[in-house]
Amino acid sequence: MHLVLVEPEIPPNTGNVARLCAATRTTLHLIEPLGFKLDDRQLKRAGMDYWQHLEWHRWPDWTAFQKQPPAGARLWFIESSGPKLYTEVRFAPDDYLVFGRETAGLPKKLLEQNRERWLRIPMFNELSRSLNLSNCAALVLFEALRQQGFCGELRET
Repeated sequence: MHLVLVEPEIPPNTGNVARLCAATRTTLHLIEPLGFKLDDRQLKRAGMDYWQHLEWHRWPDWTAFQKQPPAGARLWFIESSGPKLYTEVRFAPDDYLVFGRETAGLPKKLLEQNRERWLRIPMFNELSRSLNLSNCAALVLFEALRQQGFCGELRET
């Protein structure tokens, strides 16, 4: 699996996602501009010492990243207001889970161009704007892994 953060802004969120990716052997892709420096203390603290156990890539922009996935790989865009729930699709091992900035999400143009792969996480309280980015990444990634039967192979915590 691949997890993509488009222009992440908050170091602890990215650190937590890095830790998640290391624990699940998921490749992390960071797409610039980043809202922090990679040597940020909070980023390192949230990711603890997991960065050394993680396969990750840094991309200068969406255009550069977009050339990377192999033919046939599917990119799933997770953002509020998506037409499908993330539990309504069947994920594959080479899929990419794409998440946007904490304050603005993914660009609307990108979502509209990929409407058939635009997913949402249900929110039961209309007064809640969103969930934390790292929580969303964990929810969707573990559903994808569960569907593939990988959760039984993971070390229990």
